[in-house]
Formats: sequence, C-alpha cells, structure tokens
Amino acid sequence: MHSLQFTTESSSNGMVERDFIAGEVPGVLWSPASGADRAPLVLMGHGGGTHKKHPAMAGRAHLLVTGCGFQVAVIDAPGHGDRPRTARDEQEIAQLRKAQAAGKPEGPIVVCYNARLAELAVPEWQATLDALQELPEIGADGSVGYFGIGLGTAIGVPLVAVEPRITAAVFGLMWPDALVETAKQITIPIEFGLQWDNERIPREASLALFDAFASKEKTLHANAGKHFDFPRFEADSAVRFFARHLGRAVTSPA
Repeated sequence: MHSLQFTTESSSNGMVERDFIAGEVPGVLWSPASGADRAPLVLMGHGGGTHKKHPAMAGRAHLLVTGCGFQVAVIDAPGHGDRPRTARDEQEIAQLRKAQAAGKPEGPIVVCYNARLAELAVPEWQATLDALQELPEIGADGSVGYFGIGLGTAIGVPLVAVEPRITAAVFGLMWPDALVETAKQITIPIEFGLQWDNERIPREASLALFDAFASKEKTLHANAGKHFDFPRFEADSAVRFFARHLGRAVTSPA
C-alpha cells in the first residue's frame, strides 16, 4: 500500500490545496481552511485532455469544500496532466484529431481510448483511496462519493462498480458502448447529466447509459445545448446531491 506524500501546500478562498504523490500518481487534495473535524470525501475525475487542477476541477472542489466542508481529491489520469504520454497515447490522440478534422465520428476512438485508460486508472484510484483514508481528517469509515464527467465517467463507472466504499456518484457526457454492462452492476444513488443537443454523443446513447444503471434512486438532468454547453449550475446540483447522500448540510450558498 502506498502512503500519500504531500509535496506543496497553499491556502486561499477558504480552501487548503495540497499536492500529493500516491505511489507514482500525482494528485491534489482540497480541504476546508478551517481545519474542521473529519469529513466525507468526494473523489473527482477530470475530463479528457485536461488535468487534476483544471479550472473545472478547482471550481467544483471550491463548491464542495466551502459549501459542505467536504474533502475533495483528484488524480491525473494516465497520460494526462503531470503524467507522461506513451507512444500509444500519442497514436490514439492523433487518430482522434484526424477524425475530428475530417468530420468523422469520434466516438469509436474515444470509447476505446478511454476504456484503456480506465483499466489503468481504476486500481490507481483504489490505491489512492486507501492512502487518503489513512489521513485523520478523512478516516477509513467516512462516506465517499465520486464526481466525474466525460473521461471522469469513463473511469468512474468501472471504479464505482468495483469499489463498495463509494456510496453516491455523479456522471455524464459519455458514450455507453464500453460502460452499459458495468453500469448494470451499480445500485448506489446516481445523478446523470446529458446535453439534449449534443453533437458528439447522440441523445439516445446518453439515455441508454442512464437507463443501464440499476440504481433505485437515479436522476437525469437533461439540458438544452451542445456538448461543451454543459451548465455550470449542474455543479451546484451535485453539491446538494452529495450533501444528501454523504450526510452533510449545505452551509453556504453553492
């Protein structure tokens, strides 16, 4: 088991940011600046082509940390952020860019690429969660949620399916091809977002993935707009979702 090695620490806007290494995987842990007692943990998966400290990650973390006092952790997916790309990564990304430039469907390429990343990332996430739960401010018996859109869903669905410590999850914006059978194994509460006019992922494909989850409590959030029009206010909804299911009150407007 790997323990966390914190490398840098800073504080601003009511939130402490600590970079860490878990084994060889770089990550970041955001915590309340108040140094409050033990709190639930939300794991977040970043989008494709981005990284652990992308503004979307920092913004969502700020809502979760300052709004509910959660701990929030993100790690770089394989080939992303501070992790080097392999020759295979470069090849698959080049194929994706070629398809996009030619106006061809990108789904088959993204699905295969993300499925490979998920195979690598799921055990990394589990090892990271082991290490995070050794921290006194998190603990081994605390509630854990998962929040991932896009690539964060491609990795998060197989992670949640095999990780019983995660008891609530927010997903969205991903093709179902590699995920439907795995989604059928998931029974925890789910919130799922899709863009009704998505030019990349057909509406029917998003609905098929939502339908596949075996959860008794699952909520579909469908918004008008294209893929990259995913509303920022959906992050506010995610805060309320995790507050309900991880046992915290929203203490300030999110």
